[in-house]
Amino acid sequence: MSEPETWDPRKTALLTIDLQNDFIHPEGAYGRAGQSAQEIAALPDRIAPLARKLQAAGGRYFSAQFTLVPDRDGEPLIAPHLKKLRPFLTKGDFAPGEFGHSLVDTLKPCDFVIEKVAYSAFYQTRLEYLMRALGIENLIVGGIVTNGGVASTLRDAHLRDIDTVLLTDGCAAFLQEVHDATLLSLGTVTHQRKCDQMLNWLEGAK
Repeated sequence: MSEPETWDPRKTALLTIDLQNDFIHPEGAYGRAGQSAQEIAALPDRIAPLARKLQAAGGRYFSAQFTLVPDRDGEPLIAPHLKKLRPFLTKGDFAPGEFGHSLVDTLKPCDFVIEKVAYSAFYQTRLEYLMRALGIENLIVGGIVTNGGVASTLRDAHLRDIDTVLLTDGCAAFLQEVHDATLLSLGTVTHQRKCDQMLNWLEGAK
């Protein structure tokens, strides 16, 4: 893996995982159910400066957003394990075009939305197609949760020989010890940097 400080910003994309209203906004599905965490709520403000600076440097910003596909009666197609884990999910939650599915305002605009139906942003999505079409070789990854969508996406990228950076303060889990353990477990899979370190890289890449 090449060191991130040597990357070309124009061949690099920021990829955020699940930073959407249904997870983060107080009026989203998780907010209404009282399922929130301070560490998660703080992520958009921390990541937004990096998104804007990378876009200005010629890079791209991909937003991977968890999606519950509505059936013809409007009921979401939910995997049994998720329905058991999150029984509060209902019609309209995480549905494309709805408020809850949208990227949080703090991080708008992204260049492309990646609708995903599982943990990994690579699983049955157009992410790899977009990377090839745009000449993107490297990914900077943040979002939620560290041990779920973030970890799964990074491991899938590793299998595809895609160089990545995990933003250690740009991702979070519902429990700090789970976050910390996941960072340790991903040590051989991805580079790890803080948001400010990647901002400094972009400043020096001018």
